[in-house]
Amino acid sequence: MISLTVNNKILKLDIEPQMPLLYALRDELKLTGTKFGCGAGQCGACTVHLDGQAIRSCITPISVVADKKITTIEGLGGSDDHKIQIAWKEFKVPQCGYCQSGQMMSAAALLKQNSDPTEQQIESFMQGNICRCGTYKRIKAAIQSAAKK
Repeated sequence: MISLTVNNKILKLDIEPQMPLLYALRDELKLTGTKFGCGAGQCGACTVHLDGQAIRSCITPISVVADKKITTIEGLGGSDDHKIQIAWKEFKVPQCGYCQSGQMMSAAALLKQNSDPTEQQIESFMQGNICRCGTYKRIKAAIQSAAKK
């Protein structure tokens, strides 16, 4: 049994310790907002927070997160009221939407670390999150707007 806290709920899972966190979230806990993108930690679609830090859940074994606090997109703002979620809607960021949960989780981690990032800091921090639709300008504008709130 592996114990972990997901979106402020203490849970116990009877799974293999090597199982990637992404599969535990999606398949075992049915939290499907976190997406599978590349499976190699390169695209950012699977980004979640581990004790407040952005991590790639597709390459993180469940054993690494035991007894730690995990936040997924479902737990970011509760009822879509996180300033990043509000800014995402305001700037109409999503196009296809597939990468957006990972983008928002990375953006929220950035603003937690740096409440007033420069354009260069935003670009640098968000570098590992790929958007095939190319909504990078809207992503940056939404992050800048959220930073001001």
